[in-house]
Amino acid sequence: MSLIDEAMTPCVMIDRTTLPDGEGGTVTNWIEGAAFNAAITFDNSIEAKSAAVQGVTSLYTVTVPKRVQLEYHGVFKRLSDGKIFRVTSNGDDKITPERASFQFAQVSAEEFALA
Repeated sequence: MSLIDEAMTPCVMIDRTTLPDGEGGTVTNWIEGAAFNAAITFDNSIEAKSAAVQGVTSLYTVTVPKRVQLEYHGVFKRLSDGKIFRVTSNGDDKITPERASFQFAQVSAEEFALA
């Protein structure tokens, strides 16, 4: 088992659905979906703190096995504490090469509140 595997924690995707409310509007529901493991780290570098002052909220780096597809604005929950995150980068931008002995992808994420 590698160090990155040891850092991973169980998570679950949260899918958004909308249904008619019967009065001409809609109701938004959030439903837990597929389970996966992720290593989620908080970026507290000087650059990240400076960006946060300017309104940038992507303060987490999320590392997942390459087979896990995290899409831009996808939402997921860390099961250990119930914290919810929204992906703020494209899931296929940072991936390991096919010939690497470890297969991971990374995305940026921010804390998110379900509305």
